[in-house]
Amino acid sequence: MSHATPTRRSRQVGRRQQQLTQEPRLPFAHLLDPDLVQQALRDEKVSFRDRLFSPLVTLWVFLSQVLDPDHSCRQAVARFLAWRAQRRLPPCAADPSAYCKARRRLPEGLLARLTRATGRQTHDQAPPAWRWSGHPLKVVDGTTVSMPDSAANQQAFPQANTQKPGLGFPIARLVVVFSLAVGSVLDAALGRYQGTHTGETALFHTLHDTLEPGDWLLADRYYGSYWELALVRRRGADLISRLHQRRRADFRRGRRLGADDHVVTWPKPPRPAWMDAATYAALPATLAVREVRVRVHIPGFRTKVLVVVTTVLDPEELPRADVAILYRVRWQAELDLRALKTTLQMDVLRGQSPEIVRKEVWAHLLAYNVIRQQMAAAAQEAGLFPVQLSFKGALQAVNAFAGWLGAAGPAERPRVCRQLRALLAGYRIEARPNRSEPRAKKRRPKPFPLLKRPRRKVGTRLAEKSCA
Repeated sequence: MSHATPTRRSRQVGRRQQQLTQEPRLPFAHLLDPDLVQQALRDEKVSFRDRLFSPLVTLWVFLSQVLDPDHSCRQAVARFLAWRAQRRLPPCAADPSAYCKARRRLPEGLLARLTRATGRQTHDQAPPAWRWSGHPLKVVDGTTVSMPDSAANQQAFPQANTQKPGLGFPIARLVVVFSLAVGSVLDAALGRYQGTHTGETALFHTLHDTLEPGDWLLADRYYGSYWELALVRRRGADLISRLHQRRRADFRRGRRLGADDHVVTWPKPPRPAWMDAATYAALPATLAVREVRVRVHIPGFRTKVLVVVTTVLDPEELPRADVAILYRVRWQAELDLRALKTTLQMDVLRGQSPEIVRKEVWAHLLAYNVIRQQMAAAAQEAGLFPVQLSFKGALQAVNAFAGWLGAAGPAERPRVCRQLRALLAGYRIEARPNRSEPRAKKRRPKPFPLLKRPRRKVGTRLAEKSCA
């Protein structure tokens, strides 16, 4: 990037901001709010140079790359070439090296800011009817992603120690906070899979600014400890999760609220090594926690009895029956992660360096939020909930409309967007209450043996055998 003076840089950014609203945009550029892009550019102090892959062009091409079923850089550049040819612009080289260099120059903070901004905007624009008793619902969950086995990736995100060197792949842990109403990503944290301060809750502690007073946060049993309940309550929010596996509930104790429903007092445990003394001192000596035992009578469900804990103590504000329902809808986070990892193919990243890996993650999260934004608008117009619409169908529709939307002029674009949202509203998920499926695959994998030695060593040995 250039080292332009502030005045020159402001003129350059101003011209680019004007182009955002006046020029025909690249595929998928129309789906991002120009005001959000302008603000992110200002916050990151992005400067422009007269080159083909400017930061804005690189952003649009990167976004189209992760939305395309073919995630290769060559396909992304081919789509960009087709866009230029459609507008009778001079062609550029088909070699993706210039685009790859531009991706390395693109600030990671720009992608992160846009992801948070789009997620927050979609969450804030949700109608009041999409809340639960007036409370915004958020859900947190963690997962892992894999990446190419390069030396740089291994150093930043080492593979599991159960795998032999040369046979495993680097692994990164990802923790995401979703808006339950619209499904958008509000924030995320990426870290190593193992080591000090790399656990799921440790990464979640860096995302506490996402919580606001009045929020209800849903989480799995990994978060059902004193520390997570107290830290979330300290932010003015409430946590609803399954009781941690190391705790046992005794419904003979505490203040009884009803059958299998009581309030107990948890004492503050000794300070853990990961917590500083100031934070530990600020937490209360005791914490009032509500425990609710839920019995599952649905055939096919593996869990029959579970205990849900929450800091919402008032049974009128949160009835016992609603506790079970809320913990069940926490499963939506698993479906959102599946949409990210399977539908958007984020489970196996392509970057050979940690910098590109992190940008890939944020680009996937941004692309996911772009789709969720369109789904929320379509659901609101059709009088539905976003959870009733298919994410896979929305992705297919956006890809199908990309060329038309990119070619549409300012006067025609609103009509095309309305037709896109109408199509999204038609992709409804079939109602399948209490669905239960076996965890098994019908299609058999190809009968190839597993690689038990590094591929280079095996290839050398095969070559030696063929020469003998």
